[in-house]
Amino acid sequence: MALSRVCWARAALWGSAVAPGPLVTRLGRPGPAWRAPRSSKLHLSPKADVKNLISYVVTKTRTINGSYHRFLGRHFPRFYALYTVFMKGIQMLWADAKKARRIKTSMWKHKVKFHQLPYREMEHLRQFRQDITKCLFIGVVSIPPFANYLVFLLMYLFPRQLLVKHFWTPKQQIDFLDIYHGLRKQSHSEIVTHLGRVGALVSDERLRWHLTDLCAKVQNGTHPASHDILPLRGCFSTRPLGLDHLPAPQMKALSRAVLLTPYLPPPLLRRRLKSHAAVIHQLDRALAKLGIGQLTAQEVKSNLSCRSCCTMWSCCPPTTLRPGAE
Repeated sequence: MALSRVCWARAALWGSAVAPGPLVTRLGRPGPAWRAPRSSKLHLSPKADVKNLISYVVTKTRTINGSYHRFLGRHFPRFYALYTVFMKGIQMLWADAKKARRIKTSMWKHKVKFHQLPYREMEHLRQFRQDITKCLFIGVVSIPPFANYLVFLLMYLFPRQLLVKHFWTPKQQIDFLDIYHGLRKQSHSEIVTHLGRVGALVSDERLRWHLTDLCAKVQNGTHPASHDILPLRGCFSTRPLGLDHLPAPQMKALSRAVLLTPYLPPPLLRRRLKSHAAVIHQLDRALAKLGIGQLTAQEVKSNLSCRSCCTMWSCCPPTTLRPGAE
């Protein structure tokens, strides 16, 4: 028995030295031949099999996703409508993010600043910055445990205040634009009244008369032309109508007119209005290079909403707004 164990151990250690054959004799006992140990090298699947597996998974996923959508559409139509809008909004926001990243990469590569961009790229970055700021606020608020459920409820109840336009239904887009127009319209009368009241403090007599006459025409329903406004640009870079000298109520009215929050301390309101007016000035310069006739209908709407009542202040010399505005 001891000799048998020795033979077994020796055969295990030196199996490769044993001649292959159908059978070998171990101490007079027939048994299977000892062969060389199998290679530990793994045999990977061919690339064709991997592609077929991926194709099968993708096809199966699409089938399950289609069945899930049909189930929601039949049994929960209102929820399915919101779900569809949400998924499309995610896709549009992601597309905007990729486009903004390409623009930023191009700016870094070619050492181009914001005010040197073409009009559409500049407008895209401006709008995406506003949208992502709103989304980040929602994300930060939903961080605490179980707060995300409350945030979802608030997003459902107050979509205009908490969601960006990507997640609005077509009906909500129309309704919310009307609401924003009403908010701007309410602030216009306050702004024009302040201009007429403070216009008496303008030192230049000719400009004072022109400003008073223009405010009276606007209050009577006359829409001023650009050649009526541009001669007054000097009034909005110095006292009493410069952004550095405006009182807090007027800054709040201006903030409502351009859809900025008015619930900030006066120094922050002043800073935000300066930044907003500077961006409008840069967009106007880029638009002049592009040509107004090149704008689409949607771009015209966006231009009217973002400029609103900051037109006069954005016409003042750029050095009064912030360095680099040119």
